[in-house]
Parts: sequence; C-alpha cells; structure tokens
Amino acid sequence: MSSVAGQLPLEGMPRRLYSCTPSRLNTWLDCRRRYRFTYLDRPQPSKGPAWAHNSVGASVHNALAGWWREPYERRTPLTASILLTNGWINEGFKDVEQSGRWLGRARDLVSGYVATLDPTDDPVGVERTVATRTKVIAVSGRIDRLDRRGDELVVVDYKTGRRPLTQDDARSSLALAIYAIAASTMMRTPCHQVELHHLPTGEIVEWRHTDESLARHLHRAEDLASEAAEADERYRAAVQAPPGTTRRAPQGRRETVGPPEVPAEVDALFAPSPGPICSWCDFRRHCPEGQAAGPDRQPWDGLAE
Repeated sequence: MSSVAGQLPLEGMPRRLYSCTPSRLNTWLDCRRRYRFTYLDRPQPSKGPAWAHNSVGASVHNALAGWWREPYERRTPLTASILLTNGWINEGFKDVEQSGRWLGRARDLVSGYVATLDPTDDPVGVERTVATRTKVIAVSGRIDRLDRRGDELVVVDYKTGRRPLTQDDARSSLALAIYAIAASTMMRTPCHQVELHHLPTGEIVEWRHTDESLARHLHRAEDLASEAAEADERYRAAVQAPPGTTRRAPQGRRETVGPPEVPAEVDALFAPSPGPICSWCDFRRHCPEGQAAGPDRQPWDGLAE
C-alpha cells in the first residue's frame, strides 16, 4: 500500500525515533501550549523581551566555560572576572546602573567559585554535548561540566538563581539523569553522581543514582517522548501548507506564510497549563489563559534585588 503525505504510521509499524533534548521533554511536561509555540509553530510566535536573570546566568556559564579553556597559569579568580566582564550580556536590565551593579555581583560569583577549584584538575568536558538512544528516543544535551573522579564520571550543573536548592532538585532532575546515562554510554565509564553547584551560596547539592533510578528516569523520558511524538504527528498531519514557506504576494513581493490554522481537536492536544510560572513565559502575550494565571513581570523582576 502506498503511503500518503501526512498520514500517521500504520498500526504495528515501527515509529521513527523521537529526537529531543531534556529541555524539550520538560517543556512538554510543563506546558503543552508553550511546547507547540517553541517547537512546532513556524514561523515561531514572537517572544517577549529578554529576561535579565537569564542574561546573568548565561554570562556566568560562558565565563566558567572559558576559564577552563585558559592555560593552567591563567586559571585564576582575576581571569574569571575578566572573562565575565568581557562577555557580559546586557539585556533585560532596567537601566545601565542596574546592569553595572549585577555585573559586579556576577564577577564576585565567578571569582569566588573558581577560587575553590583546582586549576590543574582538568574536567573530562566543558559545555560537552552528550547523546544516547533507545528504541523510542534519540536524546542529546549539553553538560556544563563533566568531571572524572576515581573510576567514575560526575555531572556538574551550575546554578545562579536566587532559590536555594535541595537534594530533591538533584534527585528528580530528568536532565541530570539523562546526562549521566548519555555520558556513561558515550565514554564507556560509569556515571551515577550528579551535582548542582549553586554559585550564590557556594552550596553543592549532590545525588548518587543507582542503575535502577537512572532506568526509571529514562523510561519516564520515553513515556513523555511517546506522548509528544504522537501529538507532533497529528499537528503536522493537520497542517495544510508547509509552515515557514514563502508565497508570491502582489507586486512580486514574497511574504512568509504564518502559523497554519489547526483544527480544534488537534489544538486541544496542546492545552495550556496555567499557573504562577505563566508570568515568566516568553509567549505570554499569545496565551489568554497564561495572562489570567498571574501578573505581568518586568524583565528584571527575576533578579534577587
């Protein structure tokens, strides 16, 4: 039997692997409407302004990654401060004064943190992309830092947010578990320990997985992927024209085709999950339910002022 474009797979036929990142799976879990806006609608709906707390986090992560790429003799707190300053992302702040104040705080964060590190203890990887696959998913992600301690690998994730972390944050993190599985698979070295390094407090929150707990996280990822893959297929089957393509407009101009109209029953697969986090959603302007769920936030409201 010949296949028809957009037709769903016949029952019993193997499904194509669902390619994803932990972020994509967590977006599906958190809010399916945001998932659609992020990964399916093309062109993508417009986002709100940049968040200042994200600028701080990205600047710190970039500086720490750069620090490990420096020669041993330059891996000093001063170098970390210089890297942070040179790579400062100045988006989302209220004004120049606020940006400058947070630049100073971020310099203190990175210089204080690297002062606790052994500059000669090279990580196995920095900003290292790892990947693994099962019969259901092909998942990949980027680890902030991958250490080798003894005969095992350790996943290290930097955190710059104001909320104190708990051991449950490390234990329940789908991303950290996937990173551990993927790192172990790629490097053929055991990896069970995951760590959250909270720079504002200097606290290290760690969790040691078992093979069984890692397997549970992987099965959970497969369940999420199966749900999302089915919704993706129904969405694409409902699209009448390839999104993001161009058409010829009057006077010979070309214009981009906007997000396609989707039947109500398919749109219902991507229902929103209203809650306090809606105030921080990049696509808030396109979601009435999200607007009703929480107040508007200024781009700098996520900073611990």
